[in-house]
Amino acid sequence: MEPKRAPVVLATLILVAAVANLNLAVANVALPSIGDAFDASQTSLNMIAVGFSLGLAASVLYLGAVGDRYGRKLLLLVGTGLSIPAALLAAFAWTESVLILARVFGGICAGMAYPTTLALITALWPDGPKRTAAIAKWSALGSGAMVLAPLVAGWLLENFWWGSVFLITVPLAAIAWLLAWRLIPAHVNETTEPVDNLGGVLSVVLIAGLVLAINFAPTPGGLPLAAAFGALTLVTALLFVRRQQRASNPLYDLTIASRRLFWVAAVAGIIVFGTLMGTMYIGQQFLQNVLHYSTLAAGAAVLPSSVAMVLVAGLSARLVVRSGSRSTLLIGFACIAAGFVTMLLLWGEQTAYWAIALAYVLIGLGVGFAGTPASHSLTASVPVHRAGMASGTADLQRDLGGAVMQSVLGVLLTVGYASAMGAAIAGAPNANQINDTVQTQLEKSFAGAESVARQYPQYSDAIQSAARAAFLHGANWAYAAGILAMVVGALVTWFWYPGKAGEAADLAEYARADEQTPAAASR
Repeated sequence: MEPKRAPVVLATLILVAAVANLNLAVANVALPSIGDAFDASQTSLNMIAVGFSLGLAASVLYLGAVGDRYGRKLLLLVGTGLSIPAALLAAFAWTESVLILARVFGGICAGMAYPTTLALITALWPDGPKRTAAIAKWSALGSGAMVLAPLVAGWLLENFWWGSVFLITVPLAAIAWLLAWRLIPAHVNETTEPVDNLGGVLSVVLIAGLVLAINFAPTPGGLPLAAAFGALTLVTALLFVRRQQRASNPLYDLTIASRRLFWVAAVAGIIVFGTLMGTMYIGQQFLQNVLHYSTLAAGAAVLPSSVAMVLVAGLSARLVVRSGSRSTLLIGFACIAAGFVTMLLLWGEQTAYWAIALAYVLIGLGVGFAGTPASHSLTASVPVHRAGMASGTADLQRDLGGAVMQSVLGVLLTVGYASAMGAAIAGAPNANQINDTVQTQLEKSFAGAESVARQYPQYSDAIQSAARAAFLHGANWAYAAGILAMVVGALVTWFWYPGKAGEAADLAEYARADEQTPAAASR
């Protein structure tokens, strides 16, 4: 049966998820302003943008298991409450390092609350069309909030300082905390098995190491540090797998994770939701840096994506029930790929808004179609007492996907920008007059180039023109990588995810196997 006052309970869970999703996205629209305020490098801006995803991605698996054991409602309340001081610290950060740390801390707070929302939907709604519809609303409205964030942040930046964007979620978090305290049932279908704390610590190090390795790779002199993080990631991954194979109650049950409905959905979700984050990250900088949109206009420009996600949510849920997850996922991949093709072919220095809106609509449709089956397949293919594992993986779709894809696309943007700017400097008539300090400033980021342009107004037009061209060069690298990611995701889904009949047969087999496990027998 559904919980009492099911619509209000679902709305509360969506509001909690929206707090996390808003925090994921609000920094993107403020990046140019933050870059100016701190004279930040592109790498620092990447870390500010990805910091929240880093904290959230690194913690969700561990904290999802903690919620399964000690109380999902308790963890939700703690995480939502702590998100308020985390937002305040980010808003009033006095250095870029403090801002990065505040973003990571906020991500960890969200790691307590966010995975609990989907786990509670899994625990409170019986499997079937009603749970699928609830997940569709959770996925679409949560992702829609992520896209809506730039509009609100843009208005704040028009009227206040850059830190104001991090205050958006403070009142929402307070309201969500009160509603959750009053309405969310406690201790529903939770486990009494002990938490694999060693596995949890290893999972945190593993995911954090991966994200940091990607982010430090393109920084000047950063290869040794990136290699160290990469080596740490590899060693930790081996230790994590070994631990999960030997633990009596593993944090991440590899037997369940090897189910094709689970791992294919996990990969698909990582690509889809990660691409959404990467698109918003690069798109906001493109709109402001290249097209000179105001922060408010840049935020409003992405609204078609949010509207498309919400409008397609119901259709996506019906398609999953009628045609199965596989075909719905493939439709999503096709729409997102078309969005990236639009960006690659039509986005430039003189782009009309219809081309911006078209790309964002296609991205929104793709996420709306693919988000529901990606999340539903995870929750449907695990026993309910392992809901934290499914919800943690669903969160990794957004958060690890966001951190990795945003990092990868950010790296391509950074490297492509630096390469094009370096070529422009070498070909400049006064190249011999540009010293190493100025060249480094020009190549580090668009904000750095604007800073140099202000110092040398006689060359301002030439510098800004070169910076715009260099940014577009790097952005095109990122868009091409996005298309490639969609192709990979579609191929994995096509070859490894079954059709509707095969999906139903797999789910029935999983249910029979789960009924025979000791955990199921003891419940």
